[in-house]
Amino acid sequence: MTRYRLAIFDFDGTLADTIDWFRASFQDVIARFNLKPVTPEELEGMRGLSAREIMARLGVSTWQLPAIVNDLRKRKLTAANETSLFAGIPEMLADLQRIGVKTAVVSSDSEASVRQVLGPATALISRFDCGAAVFGKHWKFRRVARRLEARSAETICIGDEIRDIEAAKAAGMDSGAVAWGYAIPAALQAAGPTHFFNSIEEMTQRLAAAK
Repeated sequence: MTRYRLAIFDFDGTLADTIDWFRASFQDVIARFNLKPVTPEELEGMRGLSAREIMARLGVSTWQLPAIVNDLRKRKLTAANETSLFAGIPEMLADLQRIGVKTAVVSSDSEASVRQVLGPATALISRFDCGAAVFGKHWKFRRVARRLEARSAETICIGDEIRDIEAAKAAGMDSGAVAWGYAIPAALQAAGPTHFFNSIEEMTQRLAAAK
């Protein structure tokens, strides 16, 4: 049986190590948008919640969400020079290219920010579709697959949040959840991803294997 022909990656917390940046920026965002305050302990606890549950906890209204996402996007671009990929990511992307698995990035970040952090590894990515809405990733998943001529059955969408799993299911694609990102492993596993990856090495081996 054929292996995956396309792997679509989230960026923050999946390819890029932005967890500490998120923790440092979160209180500023809460203050700017007059959201409900949270303690550092409560913030860690929110890593087990879905995006909609987090919005409810913070008191984020639907009309506020685009402005908050845009603010975070600008902050990430400013911090791009200080952001690094997780160790092993460039090698993993190179391995996938070598065996013929196309890769794409779908992220709510700006493409400029993603490219800056990727650096030379940018050349290993077949397609970027950035600026995704919080709950609109499944449309971008389908568009990327169509433009790279990959069937849904041959595509896996990999991320570090519950909404990434939900978006993959909505797009009719397999999902992969990573243990090293924003959401805690137990919450991700409860969301029912097709695959759960404990390490970058495990992910590389699985994507290189036959289905």
